[in-house]
Amino acid sequence: MIRFGPFVLLTAGLVLFGQGAYIHAKAVVAQILLRRAFDQTIATGHEVKPWSWADTWPIARIEIRRLHAQTIVLAGTSGQALAFGPGHVELTPNAGERGVAVYSAHRDTHFRFLKDAVVGDEIDVTRHDGQTFRYRVDGSSVVRFDASGIDPLGDKYELVLSTCWPFDAVTSGPDRYVLHATMIPSALASTHP
Repeated sequence: MIRFGPFVLLTAGLVLFGQGAYIHAKAVVAQILLRRAFDQTIATGHEVKPWSWADTWPIARIEIRRLHAQTIVLAGTSGQALAFGPGHVELTPNAGERGVAVYSAHRDTHFRFLKDAVVGDEIDVTRHDGQTFRYRVDGSSVVRFDASGIDPLGDKYELVLSTCWPFDAVTSGPDRYVLHATMIPSALASTHP
């Protein structure tokens, strides 16, 4: 029996490593398919699903140029949607609209770059209609998932990117990291054909 101990430990380690690698590979491949669907959505003006069985579709692209970070956002925050990309939180406005547009994603894949964002960073959000709005990061906080204090119906033009906290945790907990940004006055950065 003692001879099989190292073999069992090695096998378990390989299985766990494989599961972790699968999650990250799925995230990378999904973003490629989402980018294609997002580009087609802008070009055609129609919602394009990234794969035939998808229960969601790409609605925006978030980019922080200083960090060379870019990710495609999906409609809704179902568990299935968040497995493939950030989600637009239901009942919050779209980027560029009055109120607080809220997007959430997993800390270990699509919003991993948030740990490197700082006050002053500019965030471009391109909507599915091709309009791009620019926001400037003006703060961050750690809050309980049920006590964010975000009022999506505020009278300003704001953006919140939210993910689990702490960034390097192995399991999820009740805290969320919230990155807050305000639209820059000449916020209509560009319109894509």
